[in-house]
Amino acid sequence: MATDSVSVTPAPTGLTERALGPDLARGMMLLFIALANSHYFLVGQRYVGGFPVDGSSVDDAVAWLISTFVDGRAFPMFGLLFGYGVAHIVRRNAGLGPRVVNRILRRRSLVLIVIGLLDALLFYAGDILAMYGVLLFVGILLVRRSDAWVMAVAVVFFVLNALPGVDSMSIGTAGPDAASLPPDLATMFAERAPVAALVALGGPIGFACPFAIGLWAGRRRILERPTEHRTLLRVVAAVGISVAVLGAQPAALLVAGVYDRPGDQVLQWVGPLHDATGVLGGFGYAALICLVSTRLRNRELVAAVAAVGQRSMTCYLLQSAVWFVAFTPFLLGLADELTAASTALLAAGVWVASVALAEWMRRTGRRGPFETLTRRVTYSARPS
Repeated sequence: MATDSVSVTPAPTGLTERALGPDLARGMMLLFIALANSHYFLVGQRYVGGFPVDGSSVDDAVAWLISTFVDGRAFPMFGLLFGYGVAHIVRRNAGLGPRVVNRILRRRSLVLIVIGLLDALLFYAGDILAMYGVLLFVGILLVRRSDAWVMAVAVVFFVLNALPGVDSMSIGTAGPDAASLPPDLATMFAERAPVAALVALGGPIGFACPFAIGLWAGRRRILERPTEHRTLLRVVAAVGISVAVLGAQPAALLVAGVYDRPGDQVLQWVGPLHDATGVLGGFGYAALICLVSTRLRNRELVAAVAAVGQRSMTCYLLQSAVWFVAFTPFLLGLADELTAASTALLAAGVWVASVALAEWMRRTGRRGPFETLTRRVTYSARPS
C-alpha cells in the first residue's frame, strides 16, 4: 500500500509540544510589524519612507529608529519563521506520504489566501496573509527539493531584490492613498481590491528568499534546538544585525532629514541596500531571540510573549482591526492628528494589549480563534 493512502489522521502540534524559541520570535515579530505598518497611515505634506517629513525632532528620531531597526527587517523574519513552520508541518506529517502532506499545505495556503483577502478588503489594505498563502502554494514545489535547490532559490531571489532601483518603500515619497484612508465604503472596496491582488501576487517575490532559508533551517530544527546550534546562531545574530544596522543608515538618515534627498543615481543604491541588508537583519533577530530564549524559559513575561507567537495570526489581525478603526476617515480618523512618535506609541500599546490577550488565552487553555479555524481546515480528516 502506498504511504500516502494510510488512514492516520493529520494533526497539528499541541501547545505543550511547541518549542519556545520560534514562538518567542513570532511574538516579538508582531511588535516590529505593528511599528512597521502603522506609520504608513499618517498624513503630511511630504513623505520619505512612509514618514511625514514635517514632524518634530522627536518624530525624526523615531523615524530613524524604525527605519534602522524595524522597516524591512520585521517582514523577512516573518518570512523565515513561515518557511520554518512549513518545514515543521512537512516533517511532522511525513509518515502520511507526499500527497497527503501536499494536500495539508494546499489547505493551509487556501485558508491564508481567503483570510488575507478578507482582511485586505475589510480592514488593512496591506495585509500579507494572502501573499503568504500564494507563496506557500508555489513553495510546495520546494519542500522536497534538495538543500542545494532550496539555497539556490534563496540566493536568486536575494539578488533580485538587491538590484539597483528607486522603487523601495524605504525611500519612497508616496503618502497614504484611498486604499489606506478611504472616504467611504464604496471607495474602500473599489480601491482595495486591486491593491490586495497586487500584494498577494507580487509580494512572494520579495519573501521567497526568507521562506527558502526558513525551510532549510526548519529541516535542521535550528531554532528549536538553539543549544545545539549556538555557534551558528551567534554568528548569524552578530553579522546579520550589524550588517542590517549599517546598511540601513543611508535610508534612515534620509528619513530623519539629516541630509537632502539625492538624485536617482544615488537613490537607486540606497533603497536596495536598506532592503537587502534588512533580510540579513531579520535572520539575525530570529537567531538572537532563540539564543536568548535558552536563558529566559521560566519567566512569566517570556511565556506571555511566546503566547502571542502561538496565536500570531489572531494578534496580527487584531492590529488590522485597530488600524481600521483608528485611521479610517469615516471612523476615528486619527491619520492627520497623530505623529510618527505618537503612532509608534499606539503600535506598542496595541502589541501590549495583544500580549495581555494571548496570556489570558494561555492561562485558560485557549488557542486563538483564527489558529483554531486554520487548523480545522488544514487538518480536517478525509477518508484515506
